[in-house]
Parts: sequence; C-alpha cells; structure tokens
Amino acid sequence: MSEQYFKRYRMELDFRVTDVERARLPEGFVWQAWSPRLVQFHALVKYECFRGEMDLELFPTLRSRTGCEELMRAICAHSRFLPKATWLIEYEGGDSLVPVGVGTIQGLTQDSRCGAIQNVGVVAEFRNRGLGRALVVKALRGFRSAGMERVTLDVTAHNTSAVELYRSIGFQVISTSYRPVYSPI
Repeated sequence: MSEQYFKRYRMELDFRVTDVERARLPEGFVWQAWSPRLVQFHALVKYECFRGEMDLELFPTLRSRTGCEELMRAICAHSRFLPKATWLIEYEGGDSLVPVGVGTIQGLTQDSRCGAIQNVGVVAEFRNRGLGRALVVKALRGFRSAGMERVTLDVTAHNTSAVELYRSIGFQVISTSYRPVYSPI
C-alpha cells in the first residue's frame, strides 16, 4: 500500500477584527434556509458539488449520494449543529421549471465562542459567479448572530481558488497539517 499526503490549512476568521460583508446572490439565485426536510436535498447538492474533486481522495463519504446523505444526517444530528450557518443556494433561472440546487454549506459550533464551517460546495457549472463567496458570507453572518467570536474551516492547500477566496473574506491560515491517503500499489 502506498501513502500520499495532502497538505491542509486550518483557517480562521476573527469577528473582533474583521467585518463581514452582506451576502449577495446574482439574479436568478435564491437562498434556502435550513430545514430538516432538506437533508436529502443538501446531500444531493453536496454530491454534485464534489464530483470529480480532489477532496474525494480525503473524504470517501463524498463519493456517493448515500455517503453524502449519511454525512448530512450526522452533521444535522450533531449536538453542535448550527442551522443559522447552514444554507443552500438554488437557481431558478434557465429552462427548468423546478429550482436546481447549486451550492451548500453547513455550520457547527466548536465551543461557545467558535464556529466551524463544513463542506462549502458549488456545482461545477455554476462556479465563478460569486456563489462560494455568498455561501461563506451567509454562514459567517449566521455564526455571528449566534454569538460566535471566531470561525474556522479546513481546506486542502492545492485548492488555491478556495484558499484565495477565504483570504479575500478575511480568513488567515493558523495551522498546517498533512493528511495521509492510502492507496493500493
């Protein structure tokens, strides 16, 4: 068995030194606030967001719809789940008569003053429209309204567009780790 390591950053935003902008969506996109009835929809959107992405090596649950649904059920059943920081973006434009889920984010609290962003994802064909930024900012505003002083997230260092997005919002790298991935020779 061979071993490969993925460099990961832990990034943090401190509300005491960083203001959070207002979350804005382009025309045709709408917010969907958390509701328990949306577990399967979050899971489906999560699956679509991570298809073909490097994080599938690190997080095998993201490889299937079933895995994504199990992950979403675990997140929302967690005692530290924060609905105010959990959102979907839907696209209501185009030819579809039904809104299409195109982005998802979840939030947990780490303690009474620190939150943690989970699984920021935007479906590939909808990227580069500001939706990732909107998701993170919307979640941050939820964390802030819940009394958090800081918010962390983890990101694979090779995902430079995500790292730059988080930096542009005000996150700073506070630590680096290396996560092993084992594969057959």
